[in-house]
Amino acid sequence: MSLPTDAELNAIGVLRRRTIEARIVAPLVEAMAAEFGRERVLEVTRRTIIELARAQGAGLAAACGGNTLADFAGTLDRWTADDALRTDVLEASPEAFSYNVTRCRYAEMYRELGIPELGAILSCNRDAALIEGFNPEVRLTRTQTLMGGASHCDFRYQLARRPAPGT
Repeated sequence: MSLPTDAELNAIGVLRRRTIEARIVAPLVEAMAAEFGRERVLEVTRRTIIELARAQGAGLAAACGGNTLADFAGTLDRWTADDALRTDVLEASPEAFSYNVTRCRYAEMYRELGIPELGAILSCNRDAALIEGFNPEVRLTRTQTLMGGASHCDFRYQLARRPAPGT
């Protein structure tokens, strides 16, 4: 028996996948927090999710056959499937990709499960690391999230400017 690939797992939809993961991970985190201390367990969880996301970003770039911002923009359907996210694209150029998320069913799901803090670690926490793995020259700036109570999430991806030769 071979294990399913990320692509096969994503076929069920990332929202459903995150729901299944949260229902398993949340009780484990709570049990470990009771045993070893909440802050320490949350920090280890946060670091682990970042490492996973960075690797998934590299795998996503390989699966796309490229790592430009246009390639990345073409992957958003994975996260928006099943009306999981509603987005307004503000800019899509070779140097920048910016959009707002105006509805996030991931945040809604974590709130319904009573674990918004863990939801921020399991989902929002992935975003910067995912793009680092996808293309290390792209930076994400996000100043607010729906998960954190804002009216929208502001995703601003920017291709890093390389210094001119000799500077």
